[in-house]
Amino acid sequence: MSLDLLDAAAAGMDAQRAALDVAARNVAAAEAAGPNADYARLIPEFRVRTDDDGEATVDFTGARTERGTNVDILTEMIAVMNASRAYESDASLFDVGKTLAEKTIDLGRL
Repeated sequence: MSLDLLDAAAAGMDAQRAALDVAARNVAAAEAAGPNADYARLIPEFRVRTDDDGEATVDFTGARTERGTNVDILTEMIAVMNASRAYESDASLFDVGKTLAEKTIDLGRL
């Protein structure tokens, strides 16, 4: 049970790290291109994967381009904040799973 929790939290952290990378690329492109430039904005894409046991995890599958729109710095910074908060939540969940696993091992020693 606790290993499933660790796996789910780690998968969520990986997905949010990838979303942060995409948003950081968009911010860097906006800064480099300037206010009047036209470039493709990247949108992160995810999928839910279900294994043989019925356990679902979220995977980052890449990024698609959104042509004809420039990056709005405010929108991208909000995306960064959302992904960062979700990453922190997954990290907290991972810590809970780790503590649960440690307590289970300690009980087995008694």
